[in-house]
Amino acid sequence: MQEIADTASPRRLAVLGATGSIGTQTLDIVRLFPDRLTVQVLTARRNVARLLQQALEFRPACVVIEDTEGYRQLQEALCGTGIAVLQGEEGLCACVQRPDVDVVVAALVGFAGLRPVLAALKAGKQVALANKETLVAGGALVRETLQRHGGRLIPIDSEHSAIFQCLVGEASSAVETLILTASGGPFRTRPLETFDRITPDEALCHPNWSMGAKVTIDSATMMNKGLEVIEAHWLFDLPADRIQVLVHPQSIIHSMVTFVDGSTKAQLGIPDMRLPIQYALSYPERWEAPHERIDWVQLGQLDFEAPDPARFPCLLLAYEALRRGGTAPAVLNAANEQAVQLFLQEQIRFTDIARLVETALEHLSEPDSVPSYEHLQDADLRARQYVLELSGVAAH
Repeated sequence: MQEIADTASPRRLAVLGATGSIGTQTLDIVRLFPDRLTVQVLTARRNVARLLQQALEFRPACVVIEDTEGYRQLQEALCGTGIAVLQGEEGLCACVQRPDVDVVVAALVGFAGLRPVLAALKAGKQVALANKETLVAGGALVRETLQRHGGRLIPIDSEHSAIFQCLVGEASSAVETLILTASGGPFRTRPLETFDRITPDEALCHPNWSMGAKVTIDSATMMNKGLEVIEAHWLFDLPADRIQVLVHPQSIIHSMVTFVDGSTKAQLGIPDMRLPIQYALSYPERWEAPHERIDWVQLGQLDFEAPDPARFPCLLLAYEALRRGGTAPAVLNAANEQAVQLFLQEQIRFTDIARLVETALEHLSEPDSVPSYEHLQDADLRARQYVLELSGVAAH
């Protein structure tokens, strides 16, 4: 692992998705370390009010918003502040390549996060990656970009951050197995015959973590863990049969690594995304912080169980997509995004998510060693349209 050469000067951040869950928690870390972190770029999809509030607090060099009306509102509100206002995907790609940006926090949701991450890596930036879909859909393309341009990826996802931390100081040849832990979500013990009656409100009640709506639904289906398996393959260069998933309801062990000598390292901590965010921003250092500590006596015990494939079919679909390769992970990701959106809109049942994803994966995935961005984009669009047609919902 390559170390950051100069840790004395403040690290200048671009926070993509600043108004979302990971983005706002990233800014919490900036508030803890104002002498070590500064904000140069803030972006949002359409939350003008929160982005404006953040811009006035942190005074970045520029802000980016996707929404056209929001762009006009921000231009008017920030007139005379010296803060530049950019719009859309082109604005995102331009801002991450700014020379006054050292670290890009990639917290956009969905396939939309891929192109800005590629742009940042092409500019040789360090990317603190919280966007699963970037590596799920475009893992081969991201790896190729890293090799060609010399950027750096540090994971923010708690599971991959845990593995990253366990691997510090270890040779890659010493690794036998990666073990990703999963909480099991809100339906780990719910009777399986009631799954077709699960409501969005029930699925959004995660027992341990505070996350955005899409990620929370993915946790309920365990698709999030399947996406993390694909991510782990690209981050740590291990095949699927050496990446395991273990249900751990307490979410205290965030993941583990078993080595060839039989020993296992685990990274533990209170369920709080600010911990892996801070590590991604401080690496290779650890900064003293007032985050909650584990009370070992109160904790008492840690439980583990194998994931139930009947309860969580999406996990197996992700392994299948990784096995197929090519555009299959992009199809899996896009079909899932669209199905989750339909479920949140109460247009399909909870159990329809896996059914729609499986059908799209079977009919649309194509083998290809390293699909181009355009090829991935086409696969993404076709998968979304296919899910809409299967579900009987007209595409707009």
